[in-house]
Amino acid sequence: MAKSSYLWAGILALSLTAAHAQNPHQIIQQVVDAERAANRDDHSHWIYLDDIRKPNEHILQWVAGTQQGDVRRVLERNEQKVDESHQRDSIDKFLHDTRAQSKDVSENAHDNQQVDDFLKLLPVAFVWTQTSVTPSNTTLHFEPEPNFHPPTRESRVFSSMAGDVVVDNQQHRIRSMSGRLIHDVTFGGGLLGRLKEGSSFSLEQAQVGEALWELTAVHVHLEGNALLFKSISLQQDDQRSRFEPESPTVTLGQAAAAVMKQPESVHTQNATLKVN
Repeated sequence: MAKSSYLWAGILALSLTAAHAQNPHQIIQQVVDAERAANRDDHSHWIYLDDIRKPNEHILQWVAGTQQGDVRRVLERNEQKVDESHQRDSIDKFLHDTRAQSKDVSENAHDNQQVDDFLKLLPVAFVWTQTSVTPSNTTLHFEPEPNFHPPTRESRVFSSMAGDVVVDNQQHRIRSMSGRLIHDVTFGGGLLGRLKEGSSFSLEQAQVGEALWELTAVHVHLEGNALLFKSISLQQDDQRSRFEPESPTVTLGQAAAAVMKQPESVHTQNATLKVN
């Protein structure tokens, strides 16, 4: 056998040995630590193409992130092209609306806090088993931990799910995760709300820069009722692609100029838009 063959065989053996050296709980704790540290320390900003689909709405847009909020250039709404003058008017309105900017920053902070709360649940709310391992990825399966007592409504929902997580072995980041409710979750004995068995979510992450990862897909399909039997149905499929880095100190004005330079003719996995 050639020396290079011995080298790659050794790397493979070491990778597999390292993966087996940790139990599933240790692996997921390492992943949680890495994800939380990245969310805390990563101050990068990106321009990306966002394709959002809901039952009665479809938006295709460029998004440019800043510390003062996200600038959005909507290319298509409900299969109809948005002309450039309306794109510019919408962006200009956001640039001069400090209340809208503050709301966007607040919503982003709230989302980040929810992600952090969810990550903290993973090692304690579930029982983990390893189902497969390769030199690059480890797949873990999770089931509800019978002795876990969820402190919030959100944690009640999450801790009633079973699913799978694919982990990157080198950087300890989540590549993909999917979960499904294994039974109905009720609030107030069902009077205040109910999420139905089979409601599901999935997400994907990808490396977009050196040690930098971003969310590239989110699929949420929840069914149930809430607040005196008011019907709720949260159905959303969100695909993000074409990530380009921005300066960490990018301003709203700079982000607006940059997002308007992005192409209007784009192709995504879910939609095609051609603008003459």
